[in-house]
Amino acid sequence: MDNVETIIVGAGQGGVPLARAFAGAGKRTVLIERTHVGGTCVNEGCTPSKTMIASGRVAYLARRGADYGVETGPIAIDMARVRQRKRDIVESFRTGSEHRLQNTANLELVRGDAAFTGPHSLQVRLNGGGERVITAPTIVINAGERPRPLDLPGASELPVLNSTSIMELEEVPAHLLVIGGGPIGLEFGQLFRRLGSAVTIVHRSGQLLSREDADVAGTMHDILDEDGIDILLNATPARLEGAPGDLRLTVRLADGERNVQATHLLDATGRLPNTDTLALDTAGVTTDQRGYIPTDNQLRTNVAGVYAIGDVRPGPKFTHISYDDYRILEANLLRDGDRSIAGRLVPYCVFTDPELGRVGLSEREAREQGRAVRVAKMPMSSVARALETDESRGVMKALVDPDTDRILGCAILGVEGGELMSMIEIAMMGDLPYTALRDGIFAHPAMAESLNNLFFAFEHE
Repeated sequence: MDNVETIIVGAGQGGVPLARAFAGAGKRTVLIERTHVGGTCVNEGCTPSKTMIASGRVAYLARRGADYGVETGPIAIDMARVRQRKRDIVESFRTGSEHRLQNTANLELVRGDAAFTGPHSLQVRLNGGGERVITAPTIVINAGERPRPLDLPGASELPVLNSTSIMELEEVPAHLLVIGGGPIGLEFGQLFRRLGSAVTIVHRSGQLLSREDADVAGTMHDILDEDGIDILLNATPARLEGAPGDLRLTVRLADGERNVQATHLLDATGRLPNTDTLALDTAGVTTDQRGYIPTDNQLRTNVAGVYAIGDVRPGPKFTHISYDDYRILEANLLRDGDRSIAGRLVPYCVFTDPELGRVGLSEREAREQGRAVRVAKMPMSSVARALETDESRGVMKALVDPDTDRILGCAILGVEGGELMSMIEIAMMGDLPYTALRDGIFAHPAMAESLNNLFFAFEHE
């Protein structure tokens, strides 16, 4: 039995810096990881998908060359090269993180599957064989999530891609069928459309991106429709039939059933927490009905000395939130801080092209809370820089408190949408009135200049 001061389960975007912080503070620390250092973000999420999306954008611009007076001729997609570029960048990020861990004093990286044997002890089945039992007064669970298997008659007998396996395809699918109209489904759907696939998206809800305002989601729908993607809303998958390369999905619609033929199917309907193998009941750590670990606002579980961070908790599932969880624990456990998740802003982006950047309240959320709001809204076709670059699809939308003039939230669907959202977020962090952005001097014709006009463009005024 090994007795250390800190155990961290999972080498994701919160676990890695937290392990180094504890070790740097002189505490003997063990970081347990069963697969790859870097977690979902580096290995199966942000890094590989955005690398491939960049290839899709190049293909898109190459086809649009004539719009800019540039003749490019026919283009061809080398899917093996797209995949290899993705693999190379992932490997670079992963190995860099591994080297930093290996060179950190007081820190041991243990590779294997961990399970609790008590509130402060873990048994690790080592990847190389054998077992170790490790105990510590402080344990942090950063176990993350994985794709949820498709629960559909016929799915277990046929090849179904998920957000990980789709990035390992050797060839561009002739027809990709995507189940799920959330961020993952839209990003991969548009990517493979740009690489040359016919794409159909099937979504149960009445709008894409169900958590967004209807007008923003509707604009996204129009953009993807313009890109040639077939979208079925209020569509419930019923059964999957056929053979590899010749799939048939039966979908229930309001007016009856429809069969959708495809060569490949991507399940983008959800993810599961990696808590089922941790034996949390042995430690007395409670989970919710879906297997996520509830915490208080300082990331404490119901068991003293045991914390949970990142995607294994209920709530937003973003790399930057995992990283902020690390900063909260680092401040509170190593520097006697009092940081909390309460009231923190949760920005995020959907990396379609154009991308959607969101932070704060949506209009729907504000109305549901009974809040009075002023809505500033402007199409991207009113932005000079967007017109000059022929990237004028999308919409800008922001909410303002009419009593305080403070910005409550925004959704920017357009070129550099994430960067513009981040500018507004900085204003929110600084408690600036919207007039500071309306009246600020920004370089012309930078995208930032659009904020002047956005905050003049209040609806119904």
